[in-house]
Amino acid sequence: MAGNISNSAGPVASSLSKLQSLNGLFAINKKQGPTSADVLNMLKEALLKEAGVKNPNPRKRKKQSLKMGHGGTLDSSASGVLVVGVGNGTKMLSTMLAGSKKYVAVGELGKATDTLDASGSVILEKDFEHITRLDLEEKLKAFTGEIMQVPPLYSALKKDGQRLSVLLKQGHQVEAKPARPVKVYNLSLQEFKPPLFTLDIECGGGFYVRSLVDDLGKALSSCAHVKELIRTKQGQFTLEEHALHEEQWTLENILCSLQPCSESEQKPAEADT
Repeated sequence: MAGNISNSAGPVASSLSKLQSLNGLFAINKKQGPTSADVLNMLKEALLKEAGVKNPNPRKRKKQSLKMGHGGTLDSSASGVLVVGVGNGTKMLSTMLAGSKKYVAVGELGKATDTLDASGSVILEKDFEHITRLDLEEKLKAFTGEIMQVPPLYSALKKDGQRLSVLLKQGHQVEAKPARPVKVYNLSLQEFKPPLFTLDIECGGGFYVRSLVDDLGKALSSCAHVKELIRTKQGQFTLEEHALHEEQWTLENILCSLQPCSESEQKPAEADT
């Protein structure tokens, strides 16, 4: 019996060792619904199970058997590219946050919500029939380049170590963070079918699409919220070419898509988890 246990433990140890030796960055396709942290835990669990670990607990902080983090939180209602760092790659995630990102956003005119997207409650309704395609395209010019932007109250930003979104859900009073400079490299209107409109956005780190759409609605003498949001690019990773779908979350696929990190690239940083 002891011999059988030893033989079966060998391949498991080997697979886990290979998994733990990974260092670098890769991208996954986050689906709409779960939080970015939930998706990361799902990924960890899938990989640990494949490596033969019984009853893996990806949420356990102490003695983690797999070091992994994500860069650039996507809202639970958003989907698309989520960059993942594994091993020493977690130290490179801060550089990914500073890089450019691309989004496709569908906005809805005439309704504002408390979360600035479709997951929230409608808090204001205004007419939008006066808005034309030309009006919208003209207003977009004011939101291109380096602009000042106030982050949403419902966000991953923290106060006293707690996320603002969590504090709000617990009934606490939360003050808006001050406006801060953000960069918008490209902003264009792809489709206009009132009340819906579709934007293509390329921006820098710290930018909130929800704030943009909310501000845009106000600038048009109406209101608006994000109905759908997809991140199509983060840094060098694109949704079409690099992001692994859930059924592709295997060691082999990650090995094929992993961008390794050299010692010079490994800068200390806290990874989102």
